[in-house]
Amino acid sequence: MGSDDVRAVLAAHLPDLRVDTVEHLGEGQDNTAFDVNGELIVRFAKGDTDVAAEARLLEVVAGFSPLRIPLPRLVVPELRCLAYDRLPGTQLLDLPECPPGVVDELRGFLDALQVIPVDLVADLVEVDDQDGEGWLADAKDCYAALAVPARFRPVIEAFLAEAPPKPDYEVVFSHNDLGIEHVLIQDGRVSGVIDWTDAALCDPAYDHGLLYRDLGVLPSGRPDGFVERAVFYARCSVLEDWRYGVESGLRQFVTQAQASLEWLFRAE
Repeated sequence: MGSDDVRAVLAAHLPDLRVDTVEHLGEGQDNTAFDVNGELIVRFAKGDTDVAAEARLLEVVAGFSPLRIPLPRLVVPELRCLAYDRLPGTQLLDLPECPPGVVDELRGFLDALQVIPVDLVADLVEVDDQDGEGWLADAKDCYAALAVPARFRPVIEAFLAEAPPKPDYEVVFSHNDLGIEHVLIQDGRVSGVIDWTDAALCDPAYDHGLLYRDLGVLPSGRPDGFVERAVFYARCSVLEDWRYGVESGLRQFVTQAQASLEWLFRAE
């Protein structure tokens, strides 16, 4: 998809919108996104994503979320296209450090999401509940493909040789991809959470694990098993993100993953 495709979609579905500029924002594992006039985000999903279901989901979540989320302005299912007004702020990934208080905001956000009644979203999302052995198998494949510095290798290899945590939980609704590339910051506060393509019924520890992966802060006030699973997901997913960054050429993912090794795989 390119800028001409964006213009064509908008001409067909939002004919009253004057399109002055179309800027390619970037491409991730799930979507390609464009900025229109600095005001509208037009996103094309990859694979078989059901953007109509995602649009309905966002309307449900908006009634519970303490943070701003995108609300659909245009949905074109046959093109897997979703458009929404651009939320203010800069991706947390692009900031030199995480502002104070942001982690607490994100924890409160997850608390609010994870008590949404499952029956409200069960028809709109899938269950994403891969077992621990599957996570480890994927992590081993990623590790084998990466040039990991020697000082981290003993800790990573010991982790990959361990048994995964016990699956002692019930699935809940969650964002399911709460990395810092999906968090917007303005004036030191969270101004929005974007990219809901992967939202699912999943382990409540998973998104907390991504916060630990990216920001180095463990979940607080949680049972030991919850924290153990969060650490497990953080360690597995950092290898996946690193490999994705290498193979896609997206240097930010590589840089962030390498920085995270310092707390995820520090030698005791």
